[in-house]
Amino acid sequence: MDLQFLGAAGTVTGSKYLLTTPHKKILVDCGLFQGLKNLRLRNWEALPFYPNKIDALLVTHAHIDHTGYIPLLVKQGFRGPIYCSEATFELCKILLRDSGMLQEEEAAFANKYGFSKHNPALPLYTLKDAEASFNYFHPLPFNTPFDLGTNIHFSFLPAGHILGASFIRLTDGKISLLFSGDIGRFHDVIMNPPTPVTQADYLVLESTYGDRKHSEDDPKEIIRNVVLQTTKQGGTLVIPSFAVGRAQTILYLLSLLRQEKAIPPIPIYVDSPMSTNVTKLYCQFSQEHNLPHDRCIDMCKIAHFVNTPQESKELDLNMAPKIIITASGMATGGRVLHHLKAFIGDPKNTIFFIGFQAAGTRGASLVGGAKEIKIHGQYFSVKAKIIHGDSFSAHADYTEILTWLKNLKSPPKEIFLTHGEPTQSDALRLRIQDAFKFNCIVPEYLQTFNLK
Repeated sequence: MDLQFLGAAGTVTGSKYLLTTPHKKILVDCGLFQGLKNLRLRNWEALPFYPNKIDALLVTHAHIDHTGYIPLLVKQGFRGPIYCSEATFELCKILLRDSGMLQEEEAAFANKYGFSKHNPALPLYTLKDAEASFNYFHPLPFNTPFDLGTNIHFSFLPAGHILGASFIRLTDGKISLLFSGDIGRFHDVIMNPPTPVTQADYLVLESTYGDRKHSEDDPKEIIRNVVLQTTKQGGTLVIPSFAVGRAQTILYLLSLLRQEKAIPPIPIYVDSPMSTNVTKLYCQFSQEHNLPHDRCIDMCKIAHFVNTPQESKELDLNMAPKIIITASGMATGGRVLHHLKAFIGDPKNTIFFIGFQAAGTRGASLVGGAKEIKIHGQYFSVKAKIIHGDSFSAHADYTEILTWLKNLKSPPKEIFLTHGEPTQSDALRLRIQDAFKFNCIVPEYLQTFNLK
């Protein structure tokens, strides 16, 4: 087998891995590059393979940095099956539609106000392209081997990151590979812990938090304090949030705090149609998380779900204290940009980032202390309080990854560390080598390895 790293190498975005055997070409994940401009430009470059020559695509989970390129892959000629877990397919139908609409809206906005260097600005793909890709999805259950032909088998194992998130175990009868996708946490607020894995000849392992340990502070107490501080000043709390996973964690914690009367009864808005639809899936896929059914219902009832653009605009005209949970989590696009424009210039307001902020994103700039931020071609002064909390992360930190690796009964031939900034990946490499003496390598973009 040959394994080529077409994304998530030296960065946390654009996950794509091409596995080539004598008889098959298999793509694992097909994500968009996000963040720095030089990374985003890769989305527009020609792929280093012919999409119509790929026999199958296997997907670890639904986040856009793992799936967002799929509509373009199909548009360019891919006609093979797309295998994923059942919940991942349901989420992809939400996320990829939203991605197509968002790109159309941003291109139209750029053309209307003329702030793009391209005339006309074009979307990478459209809503119609996203919906066309759904015809090729084939959802499969967890823990069930599936035959790809020519003696290649794979199965999905629960990874605990978000609904549907999977490890992908693949073998040709001689060599076994495990793709971690994104590894969840052992004591997540909502999700079940990741599946222990005892054997893999080769392991493609995420390293998002390879250089740090998450705070052990109680996430519920953190959000209580942020809400109280903001409301005491008469301000608005804006929470840029990933629509899948993080938004639901915040809603669940707010529902507990409201029941305990630990926060005032200010309005809570979820201004993301995508988050609205995703939240309902938690009741459908209850076996993947640890919330009782009544808690899922409470989580859905705690907030007002904003659907129309007009309702969203009205939030920015309302200066009364409130909480707005909105996408995107790194402030790269979506309705959060309009809320930032409305609230970031007032010191009584708070912008609370609750997830990883990739280099080059607005979220990373704000968390890094930027005094002004560029949105839609204009600069806005940053006067609101900016907070970043990693207690809400759905990614395992380095201590949790080392704990998970202890389940291996024999050393892998190689561990490839991906899905991390260079500093994080190299830090995890050193920690794994010190703890286990396992062989580790941090692959470079487009680098290929022969697996024997």
